[in-house]
Amino acid sequence: MNARPAPETAAARQPRRAGGPQPLLLGVRHHGPGSARSVRIALDHHRPPAVLVEGPPEADGLLPLAVEEDMRPPVALLAHVAGDPARAAFWPFAEFSPEWVAIRWAVERKVPVRFIDLPAANSLALQDECGAEREERRCRHGDGEPGEAEQEGQQPSAALRLDPVGALAEAAGYDDPERWWEDAVEHRAGGPAEPGETFAAIGEAMAELRAVHGDGGHDHDPLREAHMRLKLRAALKEFGDGVAVVCGAWHVPALTAPTTATADRQLLKGLPKARAELTWVPWTHRRLARHSGYGAGIHSPGWYGHLYNAPDRPVERWMTKVAGLLRAEDHPVSSAHVIEAVRLAGTLAAMRGRPLAGLVEATDAVRAVMCEGSDVPLALVHERLVVGDALGDVPDSAPAVPLQRDLTRLQRSLRLKPAAEARDVELDLRKDTDAARSRLLHRLRLLRIGWGRQTRSRVGTGTFRETWRLGWEPELSVRVAEAGVWGTTVASAATAKAESDAMAARRLPDVTGLAEDCLLAGLPDALSLVMRVLADRAALDTDVGHLAEALPALVRSARYGDVRGSDAGALAEVATAVAERVFVGLPPAVVGLDADGAAGMRRHLDAVHTAVGLLDRSAAHPHSGPDGQGRSGGSGGTEGSGPAAREPVGPGTPARTGADGGGLRDRWARVLHTLVAGEQVPGPIRGRAARLLLDDERLDHDAAARLMGLVLSPGTPPDRAAAWIEGFVGGGAGGGMLLVHDTRLLALLDAWLTAVPADAFTDVLPLLRRTFSAYEAGVRRTLGELVRRGPTAGGRAHTAATAAGAPGYGPGLDAERASAVRPTVHRLLGLGTDLDKDDHRMAGAVG
Repeated sequence: MNARPAPETAAARQPRRAGGPQPLLLGVRHHGPGSARSVRIALDHHRPPAVLVEGPPEADGLLPLAVEEDMRPPVALLAHVAGDPARAAFWPFAEFSPEWVAIRWAVERKVPVRFIDLPAANSLALQDECGAEREERRCRHGDGEPGEAEQEGQQPSAALRLDPVGALAEAAGYDDPERWWEDAVEHRAGGPAEPGETFAAIGEAMAELRAVHGDGGHDHDPLREAHMRLKLRAALKEFGDGVAVVCGAWHVPALTAPTTATADRQLLKGLPKARAELTWVPWTHRRLARHSGYGAGIHSPGWYGHLYNAPDRPVERWMTKVAGLLRAEDHPVSSAHVIEAVRLAGTLAAMRGRPLAGLVEATDAVRAVMCEGSDVPLALVHERLVVGDALGDVPDSAPAVPLQRDLTRLQRSLRLKPAAEARDVELDLRKDTDAARSRLLHRLRLLRIGWGRQTRSRVGTGTFRETWRLGWEPELSVRVAEAGVWGTTVASAATAKAESDAMAARRLPDVTGLAEDCLLAGLPDALSLVMRVLADRAALDTDVGHLAEALPALVRSARYGDVRGSDAGALAEVATAVAERVFVGLPPAVVGLDADGAAGMRRHLDAVHTAVGLLDRSAAHPHSGPDGQGRSGGSGGTEGSGPAAREPVGPGTPARTGADGGGLRDRWARVLHTLVAGEQVPGPIRGRAARLLLDDERLDHDAAARLMGLVLSPGTPPDRAAAWIEGFVGGGAGGGMLLVHDTRLLALLDAWLTAVPADAFTDVLPLLRRTFSAYEAGVRRTLGELVRRGPTAGGRAHTAATAAGAPGYGPGLDAERASAVRPTVHRLLGLGTDLDKDDHRMAGAVG
């Protein structure tokens, strides 16, 4: 039997430099767990006097932090240009990265360890030059769209770069590079001599590839490798024979190339430089699955982490993990499933000629046995285990901009720990801690640091509730560094950013949005400047659309600023002034609008109506906050309309003024009456104005019926009548229920619809379908039932009197139908079980 070669023999098979001390070259695959184990075994066996690692030399001073207790991978070295953090690059490391294993081995044993790659100062400058070249090429060719490779953030030649692992896998007859690497490296038994043989074999394979493909399309590799050789020569001169070099296997042949130091220095002469700053930042498994600073994205970081931490019986341990996850998600998975899945994975590996079951076999077995052929639970396994949601952590001693330190302090004090997995956080602004969390998230949003995104609350609609979707991405560290130019704390930086944005804003709605953001973020200093800018913009802006678009945000801020303890009195004054200008400018602004302009102005009409109601209520009750439930009112704009302020009036009749001789709602009602009576006002706006008056009880049902009768008369062109109907009973306006409960309006609409000529009906049909298709299914069914039951005579629809004959739709109470729901209503209102005794109480409650 042939004996296994000794480690020294295997190491001697590696490419050697001509003469002088010889290094120990450990060519690895970035983020490869098999390579990581082999590196540790080789270092333990050879005990090199120094370790050289592929990475930016400026980070040498950060290497001791790798063994800090609070340093937990995945982490990354972040390098950015001083004063311009947007120009940045990352060097990520996972627990199973060979470079990380080598760094920790050296630091723990106090062995000198250094980075030898091209300095980050040169790398960042070269990135800028490549970006300028790409931009120049696009301009020269007149091509405004980047190529596929450029969209992925790669260099133009990236799509043509050689993938060494892919080339070796193809030569070995594999169609999947990941599967070949698992079979050739990850599944090899780790013995004391095995690593040397593996590194030697990989080095020889890479030498053959480079003899054929040269640099393989990696344009900057000659520069990087020249710098590596210079660093290697210096280390060999300082430490002697046996210096270990841990780098990508692709670079191993270049490190033994017969070149001189003079030639390497000449190659590096004149390289552009940029002043770079470096630090450690948290990274995620999800980001490891993409291309990074190494260009070595891996598809399954969670699986690779499992292989590194479970070298013995990895398939059995993996199936146990999968079973635990599926059980936690209420999937029926037993121990028998685990045993059967392990057997099936081994059988699949044998049938496919693999030494051990890999991720493909494990996934197929999980799908067949534990997921019963479904890809739905399998997607959960891929998301949680194959990729994983791990987020690293760095110690406080790592260099960081002051803003990052303040943010970290706030995250800890508010118990908002960053996590890679997206999660929802419900905030109750009546609690001090939740209010402080809300202010922090709103301040970060002002700084364009998108840690949180506000979503619709699932608990309630109160103004004291907020729901945020939080998810930390590594790129946010760059955003924090960028925002550091605005201040050293989150509060000061957000204040400076808001003030700068206010001065640079061109549109009035942008400034009003900033005012609302300043209130939400609790920035009173910035709010004072924003208010001055807002007053100036509002005084000069003559566009009614801009004013109407800006008013709702102003009113929301003025109405609900007190829920956060903010003084919004100045906002209320500006909002009142803006509302007055809208009242004056709206009637002439809507005359002669086309269909698109009318649709946009109709949306402004709704927004202004709701805003005026809130603003008028705030003026009448200056010390009142949100109502007892903390809600902002209904969508129909009826909030804040007391009986004294809602006296019904006929069409064209001036509204009754309030006690102050003319409140905002009264003046707004007069504007709506003007729009209703305007012959040149587009139909959707006239119809919507009439509907708002009706909802606000400033137009009674008889007057509304007369208006509809006039509009739907034979003298009105069908297209104009259809446009009025869209505004009056459009789906978003709750018009379906109005027609259900007011059979007179339904009869008028039915009569007009049946009388539209055939040639005109085709023209108005799209508008009518858009109007009625927005109704809920139940409303449409009820309307259809009413129309079906209603008698017609001579082509004329039924009147209210004849409609009263329809069962269940008359003006009186249908006692037989009502008796079926009386017990339920009594229970809901808490009126007891004696129905006859409590009928009068129920009537009073629902009245």
